[in-house]
Amino acid sequence: MRSVTHSGPQVGSLVRIRRRLAASRLAPIVALPPRLEMVGRHNLQVAGASIRWLLQSREHTNLTYDLTALNREHLAWFIANVAGTPVSRIRQYICELEGDEDLRRHVRARTSGATRSGVADVEARYARRLGWYALVRAVRPQHIVETGTDKGLGSCVLAAALLRNGAGRLTTIDINPESGYLIAPPYSAVVERVVGNSLAELQTLAAPVDIFLHDSDHSPAYEGAEFAAISPHLSQASLVLSDNAHVTRQLLAWAEANDRAFAFFDERPDRHWYPGDGIGIAYQRHSLTVPSE
Repeated sequence: MRSVTHSGPQVGSLVRIRRRLAASRLAPIVALPPRLEMVGRHNLQVAGASIRWLLQSREHTNLTYDLTALNREHLAWFIANVAGTPVSRIRQYICELEGDEDLRRHVRARTSGATRSGVADVEARYARRLGWYALVRAVRPQHIVETGTDKGLGSCVLAAALLRNGAGRLTTIDINPESGYLIAPPYSAVVERVVGNSLAELQTLAAPVDIFLHDSDHSPAYEGAEFAAISPHLSQASLVLSDNAHVTRQLLAWAEANDRAFAFFDERPDRHWYPGDGIGIAYQRHSLTVPSE
């Protein structure tokens, strides 16, 4: 005996009822429960990550974290496009840094013995710094300038890339004399630490700058002033990065004014309450070449 179903007409009736409700004044009330569920699910995830961070981490500024697997792939393609390098090679560079146990042991040892050990995590988590490393490995700069040293984790990442390249130096500038405690041998061999006001120190640079990274005072006025100060010192194929491009328009405005291309990578932290920062890059259009290994 063949069964009889009325699913077709029933579905049609439900569709008509939903359409009428969606167009009525009752729609916001009817939609409230699933909307509350969506918000509640998201807030529970953030709350869980926040509690985990409060119990497990010591950091209070310049937070470190890992990226999601998909976001790491976004980062690889981002750097590959900017550097004009095959994405397969960029993935190799990212894996190279993640597998660098010497650097991890260095960060662990220097952090454990530092006066600020109570507000710093001993385990290295690189996030967007993976992109910094891969970019340096890909374009092989002779001179990098970084403003805002803080602990020196980014400086050590950049130095590790320079050491593997076999050439190049990093100048890192911070107004705090206690900054940069992670910078020690072997990484200090390619790093010049400068303590002072970055706007004043940028005026004194002698060697052309191939990569400039703004990571100091993140007020729009100061960020813009750093870009203006570094401009006369940039090499022809230089890259200008900002660790603040997710907040201000300063770098993209500078890029447009100087006929540069602009690109931005948006971080997605893995199992962390912080929404992430990013990498803004201004670069010369079609001026980068892929150096031979």
